[in-house]
Amino acid sequence: MATGDITFFEEALDFAFFSGFGASDDIKVALLDNTTTPTASFATPALSDFTQVGTSGTYTAGGTSIGGWNALSTESGGTLTFDSSTNPTWAAHASNDQDCYWALIYNDTSADKGIAFVDLGGPVNMQAGSLTITWNASGIFTIS
Repeated sequence: MATGDITFFEEALDFAFFSGFGASDDIKVALLDNTTTPTASFATPALSDFTQVGTSGTYTAGGTSIGGWNALSTESGGTLTFDSSTNPTWAAHASNDQDCYWALIYNDTSADKGIAFVDLGGPVNMQAGSLTITWNASGIFTIS
């Protein structure tokens, strides 16, 4: 099970929630090694800014879709909730990477723009066990 805090890119908040993302955009979660440490201050965060873990074993390049933008983001009573019923999971495999540090939530349809990242408390050895990111029951995040 993944542990750690989720941190949003400052630029993604403005872009993602006030313009730019389309209703049918596909949102994915990619797994990253420690080549480049993500920080909230990345000016234009994108998947290409980071190095994904190896694609042998159960991880495929680009990661796993958690749904379309229109299904993930809802507004009620002045609160935006971003949530997914998909908890991304990668089964243990002898060919998986052994140095997974972060998970990147990004828009696969809109130039792979980064939305947020999850600190997995790495290195996570995906050969020794499966990796599942379980979202909070109240949503991945809310903005009010």
